[in-house]
Amino acid sequence: MNELHHGSLPCDCEVATPTPKLVAITGGPGAGKTAVIEMALRALCIHVVALPESASIIFGGGFPRRSTLTGRAAAQRAIFRVQRELERLVGEERAAVALCDRGTVDGYAYWPDEAGAYWESLHTTRPEEIARYDAIIHLRTPSPERGYNHDYHLRTETAAEARAIDDRILAAWEGHPHRLVIDSTDHFLEKARSAIEAIAAEMPECCTSGGELGE
Repeated sequence: MNELHHGSLPCDCEVATPTPKLVAITGGPGAGKTAVIEMALRALCIHVVALPESASIIFGGGFPRRSTLTGRAAAQRAIFRVQRELERLVGEERAAVALCDRGTVDGYAYWPDEAGAYWESLHTTRPEEIARYDAIIHLRTPSPERGYNHDYHLRTETAAEARAIDDRILAAWEGHPHRLVIDSTDHFLEKARSAIEAIAAEMPECCTSGGELGE
């Protein structure tokens, strides 16, 4: 997904706001973020819009993926700036809620140097970035027994590495006043349903956004 996509259901609700709610769908590698966003677009109305994942844009577009400290830091700064510009674009959409496939705070968990240097290098602060988002939905990375998938070509982490990243992301968003953490389940649809219901709760009451999934 490399475009801004709206929900599928028609809706008569009049939504006129230049600042849609930003809802970050976060979690470690393999947690199901992209799948949940795609399912939410099918289940919710046209007033929800989804942003593509910045890291996929960066790495899928040919940005050098180096293991050096300099290379890893450069990649996280690039991801941050692309994420910020994507979030700026949603002001042009007729939307009530914008789903972000990760948020700017996620880079804190991937930063290779001293944690504080992440914010300094980007000329911002952790409280400022956390405050950008109206809600956080954290999908926990599953264990191999519960379906961790290593097949995606841009995913380089083992199951153990993915879980460690998930723990760091969980800590990075600590303190957000409106955060829902959803553990992995034996059946992914249960996890997805909980996430979509949480997204639907952010929509205006007048929207056609039941947040229900088919059986």
